[in-house]
Amino acid sequence: MNFRSIPAGIALAAVCLCPVLAWAGHNALLPQPRQVRYGQGSLSLKNVSIGLGTEAVAEDRFAAEDLAAALLRNTGRAAPIGKSAAGPRIVLTRTGPVAALPATDEQPGPDSRESYQLSVTSQGVEARAPSSAGLFYAVQTLKQLVEGNGADATLPAVQIEDWPSLSYRGVMMDLSHGPMPTADEIKRQIDFLAQWKGNQYYFYSELSIELKGYPLINPNGRYTQGQVREIIQYARQRHVDVVPCLEFYGHLHDLFRIERYADLAALPHGGDLNPRDPRMQQMVKDWVGQMAALFPSPWFHVGLDEPWELERAGSAAAGGMAPGALYLEHLNRIAGLVRASGKRVLFWADVAAGAALFEKYPEMAAHLPAGTVAVPWHYHVEKDYTRMLAPFSQARVPEVIGTGIWAWDTILPNFSVTFRNIDGFLADGRKHGTMGIINTNWADDAQILYRMTLPGIAYGAVAAWQSVPMDRGHFFADYCARFYGDRTGAEMAPALESLEAAEESIAAALGSEDMFRLWDDPFAPDRLQRARAHLPDLRKARLAAEDAQERIARAQALQADSYSIPSLLLGARLVDYAGLKFIYAVEIAEIFARLGPGATRADISFWLDRQASARNHGRVGDLMDLITELKDEYRRAWEAEYTPYRLGSALGRFDAEYAYWLHVQVRLRDIQRNFQEGNPLPPLDSLRR
Repeated sequence: MNFRSIPAGIALAAVCLCPVLAWAGHNALLPQPRQVRYGQGSLSLKNVSIGLGTEAVAEDRFAAEDLAAALLRNTGRAAPIGKSAAGPRIVLTRTGPVAALPATDEQPGPDSRESYQLSVTSQGVEARAPSSAGLFYAVQTLKQLVEGNGADATLPAVQIEDWPSLSYRGVMMDLSHGPMPTADEIKRQIDFLAQWKGNQYYFYSELSIELKGYPLINPNGRYTQGQVREIIQYARQRHVDVVPCLEFYGHLHDLFRIERYADLAALPHGGDLNPRDPRMQQMVKDWVGQMAALFPSPWFHVGLDEPWELERAGSAAAGGMAPGALYLEHLNRIAGLVRASGKRVLFWADVAAGAALFEKYPEMAAHLPAGTVAVPWHYHVEKDYTRMLAPFSQARVPEVIGTGIWAWDTILPNFSVTFRNIDGFLADGRKHGTMGIINTNWADDAQILYRMTLPGIAYGAVAAWQSVPMDRGHFFADYCARFYGDRTGAEMAPALESLEAAEESIAAALGSEDMFRLWDDPFAPDRLQRARAHLPDLRKARLAAEDAQERIARAQALQADSYSIPSLLLGARLVDYAGLKFIYAVEIAEIFARLGPGATRADISFWLDRQASARNHGRVGDLMDLITELKDEYRRAWEAEYTPYRLGSALGRFDAEYAYWLHVQVRLRDIQRNFQEGNPLPPLDSLRR
C-alpha cells in the first residue's frame, strides 16, 4: 500500500487524523511524519533480517548497520544484513543517486532528495527513498516505531510517506567563545542531530581552526585541519553537512591581541578588522582560500555580525567612508572570494539584534551581492518576527533564520524561551519563504555544558522537518520516551519540566545572565535587596531543582547514561546552590539586624557561631562544602565534553567562591572573639572582602 495510491480525500483524512487518532496506542514520532496510517497487526522482530537494494553502496549499508544496532539494543539479537534468511525482512531500497548531502538550492516536496516511504506489514518492511539520505531518515523513523523489548519487540503495521518541510535544518555550535568540545564530542553532537533529521552542522570559529602559516593564533585553543576533515567525513556518513561558520569582520580579538597583528584592527587590540588595509585584505584572502579548501560544503558562512567598531572606528580607519557603504564594500569583497571557490555565501544579518545595521542602513538590503543568503537572527520571544525578515524578503534576498538555544549566560537552559523563539520565528520565517533554520548554540559565559542543551538541539531539528506546529506541551514527554526509552523517559520528562521551572525562578530572583549572578557578592547592597524581594522565587527555584534531582536519580538507576543525564543533574545542583547562597545571605543579614546594642555574649554565640559560622553544620560551612563538591562535579562534566582549554578559568570561579565564604567565616569568628557586651556589632558590610 502506498499513499500515492490513496484517493486525495482519503489521504487528507489520514493526515488530519494523525494528531488525534492515528497515534493512539503507538509511539509518538519526532519529527511527526507528513502522512501516517496505522493498520491492524504488527511485525515481530524476533527473527527479522535486513536486506538492501541491488544497487546498494556504502551509504546504504551504513543506514542498515544503524538500524541493526538499534534492533540489537531493542531485541538483544543481532539482525543479519544482506543475506537471505528465514523469517521476515526489512528491505531498504534507494531508487535514485546517493546524494548524501544537501546541495545549494534544494526544495522540499514528496519527490525531494530526503523524502522516504515506509510500509510495515506482518510479513515485513519496505523502505524506499530516492537518496541515501532519505533511506537514512526512513531508518530513523523505523527505530522510533519499535514497540516493546526483547522477544516481544514489534513494529506496528503502518504506511508512512514523509519529507521535510524545510530543506536546510542546521544547528550552529559555538566552538570559540567558551570551552572547546573534543573532536569525539563533536561527533556525538552530530550523531544526536542526525537522529532528529537535522542536516547541517555549522562549525562556528573565531580563529579556532588551524590556519597554516599563523602559528601564533590560539596555539592551545584550535582544532587542527586534520581533525576538521575527520569530523566532516564522520558527518557525511550521517548525512550532515559541516558548514564553515567563520568571522571576517568583527569578533577577531584573538588575532588583534597579538602585537604582530594589532595594527590591522580598526582599533589596536580591538575586535574589528580594518577592511581597507591591504595587508588585512591579503590575510582574509588567504583564510578564505584555506577554509574553502578544507570544507567541501557548498555553503560558506562569512559571519560579519556585530562589527561594534564599524561606526566608532572602522570608518575612521578606512578614511571616513560611510559605515553602511564600508560594510557593503567589505561584504562584496568577501563574497567574491567565496564565490570564486564555488561556494554560496551566508552572513549574519543584524536587524533587531546585534549592531542592528539593517535598521540603521536599510538601503543595504537592496544592494547585497547576488545569491547571498541573509541570516537574520533573533533569540527573544516576539509576537511577530516580520521586522527581522521583511527587509530581505522585500528585496528578494534568500533567507535562513537564526534562532537561539537560550543557554549561553544561564545556569540551566531556558527551554521555554528557546522553544517559543523557534516556534514563532519559524512560523513567520515560513511566511517569508525561509530556506531553512540555523539553531544557534552560543557559549558566551564560557561555562556552559553543551550536553544540557540537547533538548533544544532536537527541538529545532524536529520543528524544521515537520509541517505541523510543534506540540510544546508534550515535547518533553515525547522526546524523552524516544531518546531514553519509556521507563527512563517517564522520569526524565518531568525532570526537564522541573529544570525549566528552576531556571525561570532563579532568573526571576537573580536577574538576567544568572550564571554570572551565581558568583556575585551576595552581601552587596543591591544584590541583598534583590534577594530579599525575591525570596519566594529563590525557594521555588530550589524546590524545583530538588525535584529534578530526585527524578534524575531515579532515571540514573534505570539507565546508566554518562552522556546526557549527569550534566543536567549538575545544573540542578548549581541552581539549588545559587538559591541557598542568596537565602543564607538574607538570613545572615537578618541576624546582624537582630543583634542590636543589647546583644549578650550568649546571643552572639548562638547566632553568629551556631547559626552562621559553626565549624560543622552552619550556613557558611554548608556553602563551602557544597561549592567544593560542585567544583569536582563540574570538572568531571567539563572533561567528559571538552578539551582542557579554558578549564582553569572556569574552575577559578569555584575557587574564588570558596575563598569568599572562607573569608566570611573567619570574619564572623573574629567578631565573636572580639565582642564586648554593650558595644555595637561591626556593620554587615564588614563581612565583604
